[in-house]
Amino acid sequence: MTEASSRRPLSHLRVLDLSRVLAGPWATQNLADMGAEVIKVERPEVGDDTRSWGPPFVNSGNGERGDAAYFMSANRGKKSITVDLASAEGQELIRALAAKSDIVVENYKVGTLARYGLDHASLRALDPRLIYCSITGFGQSGPYAPLPGYDFVFQGMGGLMSLTGVPDGRPGAEPMKVGVAVADLMTGMYATVGILGALEHRNVTGQGQYLDMALLDCLIAMTSYQAINYFISGETPQRLGNGHPNIVPYQVFACKDGHIILAVANDGQFRSFCKTAGKPEWADDERFKVGAARTANRDALIALIAALMPERTMQQWMVLLESANVPCGPINTLPQVYQDPQVRHRGMKVQMQHATGPVSLLGSPLRFSDTPVTYEAAPPLLGQHTAEVLRDVLGIGDEQLRALRGRGVV
Repeated sequence: MTEASSRRPLSHLRVLDLSRVLAGPWATQNLADMGAEVIKVERPEVGDDTRSWGPPFVNSGNGERGDAAYFMSANRGKKSITVDLASAEGQELIRALAAKSDIVVENYKVGTLARYGLDHASLRALDPRLIYCSITGFGQSGPYAPLPGYDFVFQGMGGLMSLTGVPDGRPGAEPMKVGVAVADLMTGMYATVGILGALEHRNVTGQGQYLDMALLDCLIAMTSYQAINYFISGETPQRLGNGHPNIVPYQVFACKDGHIILAVANDGQFRSFCKTAGKPEWADDERFKVGAARTANRDALIALIAALMPERTMQQWMVLLESANVPCGPINTLPQVYQDPQVRHRGMKVQMQHATGPVSLLGSPLRFSDTPVTYEAAPPLLGQHTAEVLRDVLGIGDEQLRALRGRGVV
């Protein structure tokens, strides 16, 4: 590997991370994975809320409880410093760090950082090249802007839960949230994309800019083709369980010994499925011959397939369908996911050396040909890098640092 290729894409950038919980930390972890120096600012003694969001917790090795697994999921590759933002001295430290940073990410309630002189306008005055990203529940404007909110709320408000769950009239029917905090995670991803776009704009113009990211906006954007289905048809999409509104058969079916996902997305795949399943006549049935017809006759086709699938085990179906290039798959538990040879090959579970010992973390899905993601630092202990950052970035000496600690500023 050459010296140029050993660098990571963002290794020339510094990020001041004033965010906590998940959406902001997810974005800044992406930036850290790509090589940015990320300085995570936390409350003295308390830290990011998610450090205590357990169990499970990391074993500290000395009998004390370590950080929650939740915190470990979104803070790889960062440096943690503790600063009291409510104090004038703490605010001055943050301004000084912002002046030496390329990007600021924060997720305080609307107006909070303006009271501290740490809002975009205040920090941009120090450096017009600064890229400043705010992440809130509802955004910086609109009637709901001052309100707090969590992922679960936005899954409901944004319509996702109305699309997720068992159809009405069946056992267990009710709107259902997704099993992970998708509003937070998707907002973190959109924030990452926005920051990278702002960096390219700065490369061209020399000017930074402000990003106003809202969880509700990002969750609504996630409804994607379902929203366009509604716009064009005027019909309100309904919950279909594991079914797809536009593609049939595209859902879970019970086999002799479990369940299998069948994901037939075009007419050629459907014909292959019918032949492999021993039902070639289905492919010539006018009710099922093309995709639009299969969707219109969903109930009839699903009933036929549901009666057929229990004739074989899941593994038998997998072998048959994969040999015919019919998209299908198992429903894995998480232990099964990380035993899968493809997942193991792609390195989606990584071992890192944490301050308390070795830990297993999720790998990044980013695959760069010349500037690969490397895993250099596990999630930090609270305040682990306070002295290092204040000394190396701001030139603060030991005596001044002791004084700041004594006054509770850091």
